[in-house]
Amino acid sequence: MKVTIVSPEKTLYEAEADGVKFPGALGQFEVLNGHAPIISVLEAGDIECKGLSPFKISISGGFVEVENNVVLACVEK
Repeated sequence: MKVTIVSPEKTLYEAEADGVKFPGALGQFEVLNGHAPIISVLEAGDIECKGLSPFKISISGGFVEVENNVVLACVEK
């Protein structure tokens, strides 16, 4: 699935990933290929992408939208 993580200043990550863990408002959750469409608020914590281009970043909050194997996260560092 295509994952894009942006901040107000720049694009932080853009690549294909096998899975992504997010710090959701109700606890950590993971998005995998074929995940149902969602929009979720993100709390302070770590986002971790798994796959050929692994990536981990600490955020202070934001939101994520998942639809049709496209993941877009807008975050504050």
